[in-house]
Parts: sequence; structure tokens; C-alpha cells
Amino acid sequence: MSGGDGTRRVRAGRRTVEVHRPDKVLFPGGPDAKEYTKGDLVDYHRAVAPFMLPHLRGRPLMLQRHPDGIDGPRFMQKNTPDHYPEWITRVELSKEGGTVRHAVCDDTATLLYLCDQASITLHRWLSRADDADHPDRLVFDLDPTGDDFEAAREAARLLGELLGELELPPALMTTGSRGLHVIVPLNGRHGFDEVRAFARGVADTLADAHPDRLTTAARKKDRGDRLYLDIQRNAYAQTAVAPFTVRPRPGAPVAVPISWEQLDDPEMHARRWTIADAVEHARTNPWSGLLNRGRALGPAQRRLNALRG
Repeated sequence: MSGGDGTRRVRAGRRTVEVHRPDKVLFPGGPDAKEYTKGDLVDYHRAVAPFMLPHLRGRPLMLQRHPDGIDGPRFMQKNTPDHYPEWITRVELSKEGGTVRHAVCDDTATLLYLCDQASITLHRWLSRADDADHPDRLVFDLDPTGDDFEAAREAARLLGELLGELELPPALMTTGSRGLHVIVPLNGRHGFDEVRAFARGVADTLADAHPDRLTTAARKKDRGDRLYLDIQRNAYAQTAVAPFTVRPRPGAPVAVPISWEQLDDPEMHARRWTIADAVEHARTNPWSGLLNRGRALGPAQRRLNALRG
């Protein structure tokens, strides 16, 4: 439904969301990339909402906004402006020297409103707003040097094997950018310091076993050509890209859950899916309940200690 002022009105549950300038190009086309407008971004999120919202509900967000499209300036928004509709959930959380009022995306209408604000990428907390100090997700970010997806694929296999030995079933996701995220569901009883220390131990164990291929060095100049096992997101107020969120790159690639079998597909890469086909992929449910049962870290820590001798 469109208004005479060029505004499009989209129904989302009990609410109607106004999309301003729906024909505005956010992703310019090119020789190898299709053009996408704000209206296309809204249509994608409306379709993917049933699959995306379970990963967003109850979690504080940081919004990556590109008001003039991906070739224009970007800014990261944590604090929710006063002009946002009153029906959008907010949560006030502490930060150094004060508080931040984060938006929380609990429904399709909120998702579409954020699209209207040119929020292209949604970064979510690893904890929920009602228990912000205790994450229920642990994330390893496999960040290759350059655009070397083969290095990320190899690191994911090694990390998946190690987590299997620790009896922590991991979920796998393309980032829509260069690498992969390996996600472990937690029971929410551990603080960030404990979770981060465990993640550091896993990453160090893996890097020590494969020093020519993997590193935990935070400074780029110390990594060489090795893949960086990044555990820095496992901290209070840090975020990770949400499943099914769009990345600000040509062609509108999407971060999507994949199965471990799909990792072996020679056609697999970090930008394999875009807003043109990510919804169809979502319907295959590649994680199939993997995140439903959060694990305690105590038994896994004891197994890791035994492995490290």
C-alpha cells in the first residue's frame, strides 16, 4: 500500500509501518551485483522475520545504519532516539560512566521500522536484556586474512572437532562478509569473564596445535597469513551479527546458518546467500534445534583441562 507522498505502508501483525522513500537505492548494482532498494530490504525482512526473530527477541541491539546506501557514510547506533515509536521495546543497560537505552527487536513491525531507518546490519548481544551479565551464546569468529574462505573452512572443521570432544555441539554460520561464526549455546549461568576465559582456552589449544595456520594474536601485524581465532565478542556489551542479517556489501549478502555438511560444498563461501535466496535457505532449518539446549561449561572445562594436560 503506497501513499501519494511516496511513502509505502506495510502491514506487520497489528501494526502498519511506514516505509519512506522505498525506491531509494541502498545497494548499487554493478557488473557482478544486483541493485537493491530500501523496499527490497523491507520485503526481505518481512519474509525472513519468522526465522530471524527467534535470534533477536529479548536481545539488546546495535544498529549499523547506512542512510545514503552502502557507498555513503555509516554509523553505529546503540542509543534509541526519542522519536522511535513507543511500541518498540527499549532496555536501559549500564555502561562505563552511565547507561545506554538499546532497542530490542521483538516483532516484525520493529524489524521493518529498523529497515526504514536504513539499519542494514543488526548486531545482537550474546546475552538477553533480562539477564545481561550472563550470555547464553558463545561465539568464535573465524576471521581469515584477506578473502581466504578456505582458511575459514579449515579452521571451522578443526574447531568443530575440538568442541565435539568437549561435548559442546556447535552451530555454524556464514557471516555474509569473509568468514564464519561457530556458536555454542550456553545455559546462561556463567558470567562473561568465565565464558571468555573458556573461549580463550579453546582458541589457545587449537592455535597451539596448528601454529602455522591459526593464531589468537589480537594485533594484525602479529598474525602473518594465519587465520585469527577471534573470541573478543564474548564480553559484556559486545555484539555479533545476527543470523539472517544483511551485510553492507555489493549484492546484499546475508549471514546465514548452515549445517556442517554444507561446509564441504565446494561452492560454499561467506557471501553464498543474498537477500534474493536467503529466505528459501532459511526454510531448510539447517540448525534444526541445535540452539535449544544450552550447555554448562563446567564439564567442558574439565575435558579441556584434561586435553591440555
